[in-house]
Amino acid sequence: MRLGYNTNGCAFHRLADALEILADIGYQAVGVTLDHACLDPYAPGLAREVEQVARLLARYRMSSVVETGARYLLNPRVKHEPTLMSPGPDERDLRLDFLMRAVDVAADIGSDAVSFWSGILHEPITREEGFRRLADGCLRLLDHAARRRVHLAFEPEPGMFIETLAEFDRLCELVDGPGWGLTIDVGHVHCVEDGDIAGHLAACAGRLCNVHIEDMRRGIHEHLRFGEGEIDFRPVVQALSQIGYAGGVYVELSRHSHIAPQVMQESFDFLTRLLPG
Repeated sequence: MRLGYNTNGCAFHRLADALEILADIGYQAVGVTLDHACLDPYAPGLAREVEQVARLLARYRMSSVVETGARYLLNPRVKHEPTLMSPGPDERDLRLDFLMRAVDVAADIGSDAVSFWSGILHEPITREEGFRRLADGCLRLLDHAARRRVHLAFEPEPGMFIETLAEFDRLCELVDGPGWGLTIDVGHVHCVEDGDIAGHLAACAGRLCNVHIEDMRRGIHEHLRFGEGEIDFRPVVQALSQIGYAGGVYVELSRHSHIAPQVMQESFDFLTRLLPG
């Protein structure tokens, strides 16, 4: 596995500077959250920035995933909206267009996958109707990703329509195929799931293609620095090793950008002590 860091945790840095700091610390991967100041897929200079980032990733020998959880990129007034669960088809199409652009960026910088989530259901429709709505968007995205040879990694997110691994399994009854995979956020598992995290990792090994990691407390969706929550990370890292996971393990601390270099270093030191060998 390769230790990485999500750029949503260094929002006050230029992307090139953040990559240099991460490489100097020893990180081997980066989760690139597309946003206003980071590979904005609507910016006129995107092609030039994509070329620059691809060169930097090659120089630093860093792998990557593209993350799509920017808070206000599509709507400056409402966080994370619109989504694939939004009421209007035009709203859902806006999110789908963004995700397709994310796939294109991932293809051009050589990322392992594009990670995304469902969004919140705001209407009083049935769960079955909600699943059908989400599956429609996911299938259209999967078709585009297949043409660009990019993997998709769906993330269950606390508070959203799909927040548990069981709900993801239900979605997989409607959406499946080559390139369809799973993002597991270790903190989310601790927050909402029953049972131990290692067991869930083992059960999902066949679909797992992206991992987020941070500390958290049960029932409280707040990303915490390592040691500030309740998670015992040694069995988590052991489980990833035992299932042969070879992808990126990305620290996700989006509310710590004001002290990013410090948190980058302490997170790397914490996780490195747990790695086999």
